[in-house]
Amino acid sequence: MQETAEQTVERLIARHGAEHAGRIRRGVMQVARHWWPEDGDAAALAAFCEANFLVDPGDLAATFRRLERVMEQVDGHLHEVRRELTTPLELDTGPITTVDRLLADLDLAAHVEEDLFRTRVAFLALLNFPVHTLKERLEQGPSWDRETWARSRLMDRFAVRVPAVVQQETTRTFTAADQYIAAYNLRLDRLITPAGERPFPEGLRLISHWGLRDELASHYADPSPAGLAKQRLILKVMERIVRQEIPAAAIDNPGLLWDPETNEVRPAEGAAAGEDGGRDLAAREPDTRYATLLGVFQAVSKIDPYSPNEPTFIARRFERDRQIPEREVEALLASVLAASEVAELARFISSRLGRPLEPFDIWYSGFKSRAGLPEAELDRAVRARYPDLAAFAATLPDLLERLGFSPDRARWLAERIVVDPARGAGHAVQALRREDKAHLRTRVPQGGMDYKGYNVAMHELGHNVEQVFSLNGIDRWPLASVPNNACTEAFAFIFQHRDLEMLGLQPHGADIEDAWHNETLAGLWNTYEIAGVSLVDMGVWNWMYQHPGATPAELREATLEIARDVWNRYFAPVFGVRDSEILAIYSHMIVYGLYLPDYALGHVIAFQIARELRGRDFGAEIERIARQGRITPEAWVRGAVGRPISARALLDEAREAMAVAGKREPASISALQ
Repeated sequence: MQETAEQTVERLIARHGAEHAGRIRRGVMQVARHWWPEDGDAAALAAFCEANFLVDPGDLAATFRRLERVMEQVDGHLHEVRRELTTPLELDTGPITTVDRLLADLDLAAHVEEDLFRTRVAFLALLNFPVHTLKERLEQGPSWDRETWARSRLMDRFAVRVPAVVQQETTRTFTAADQYIAAYNLRLDRLITPAGERPFPEGLRLISHWGLRDELASHYADPSPAGLAKQRLILKVMERIVRQEIPAAAIDNPGLLWDPETNEVRPAEGAAAGEDGGRDLAAREPDTRYATLLGVFQAVSKIDPYSPNEPTFIARRFERDRQIPEREVEALLASVLAASEVAELARFISSRLGRPLEPFDIWYSGFKSRAGLPEAELDRAVRARYPDLAAFAATLPDLLERLGFSPDRARWLAERIVVDPARGAGHAVQALRREDKAHLRTRVPQGGMDYKGYNVAMHELGHNVEQVFSLNGIDRWPLASVPNNACTEAFAFIFQHRDLEMLGLQPHGADIEDAWHNETLAGLWNTYEIAGVSLVDMGVWNWMYQHPGATPAELREATLEIARDVWNRYFAPVFGVRDSEILAIYSHMIVYGLYLPDYALGHVIAFQIARELRGRDFGAEIERIARQGRITPEAWVRGAVGRPISARALLDEAREAMAVAGKREPASISALQ
């Protein structure tokens, strides 16, 4: 094939002229790289290339326009079909049936990819348009016009040729992992202390890790010893989960009482005798968490041989999806983790709490707008405005207008967003064709919407607003969306930070500057926490590639070791506590495959954008930034705020905020010195 490709290049250059030599060589080699035996012999490859290389600019433009239009409809409709197939698993629509689970494994898109190559549509595109590497985009992208960018992004679709059977297996694996995580609920109302007390209210059932983390953070509003005791108990639950010491029978079981301290389990009062079938109630969960992660690794690594430019899942996540090299992301995370401002902030938090920091204080929420407001009060405020999810959906135009969008734009956005009840913690689902709608999903417990669900809804609304603007307001469909997940997370964080303002509750700190300073300190602490979690996620994936034959037990021990190592490097010097494994609790590690670094990047970018939004037209600026589309993250952030991606602004503002806070809270001054 290589020899045939070289001969084909020579014949095409002789026919069309040396001025087309670069395009000819690249196009023919792209075709040859993806040509399989079932596509034909060497003569068939040569004949196809010689018959279909386009020279006339008008022909190239017309071909691209047709591909652009068709791919929007194909991808968009397949996306909608997939959304329907997974609806019972992702939405709280009642019991999940056998047919629901079977349909969720159906991936029609896998066959479309295969058919695009078998019909030679993909080869026509590969022959005539370049598949760019990240290096090329970073070096050449700043000089490209929108047409060049659109062509480059469309060709991402044809960069990898994966057999349908491999793609389907990947889909099944991710679906199974998602179901494992979505069903991982803990009955906090069934937790007991060694003294036999049940500190949490009846009916409190939370998903791991999201619900556990948010419940823990809510108790910073309770300065009593009881609040601290609840936080320590939740921490112990998390530790049992990551170590896989949690009794399997205790997961989402209202019939059992569990003491996380002693790890003892016993039937709850009123539980039917023998309802557990005589099984060992204390038997631990058998490394299911790590077997699930290992299954994801094994599935995605089967794509590696078909991805010549990014031959590992890690490379695909960073080079193709995130569009930032792994080493650059790691350096950005380290710039926050090792910053002196973080150590100063930790001392400040410790002085506020009146005690040494403990590992769960990575989720300290005292700087957030909700600080000082009990969870029950927040729940009442939410239910007064949004008694259920339907009420939240019905008042979206008003909410968007109060956020800062014009009445017309608020209605336009709301018409393109559907609100759904999530079975899991909640998420946003974008549309892929302009005739479809984005979906906002949040969890609503029995009894109506609560603060946790509302807070998640505000986060997802940020995603949805970005998704609508970057699809329905984009000039070229291949540029729809944003450069990577970190950019959309930035929008989500910006909206989420305004949750209490939208409820009509007074933010923490009546003065606008006080509120900004608190938001800055919260942003730095959040970034510090998630940067550590991200390094654990990255470390685990690199370990799995170095140990492809690992068992779930070996992966468990490696994950715990990596979590301890990251903690001891960046958190132990600040907290004064060594060997914590809490950074491994995030459920994203199990189901979303290296997504976590996007949160850390998202916090940094969100702060840069929030700083730019101060004193400006919020709605107009959000729309301007979102409509830049899918260029490189570096160019996108420069277009948004006029500067590159950097944590320097966050660190500088945090130092100023701590100085102001130190003057306002004299007891803290000595802690900062």
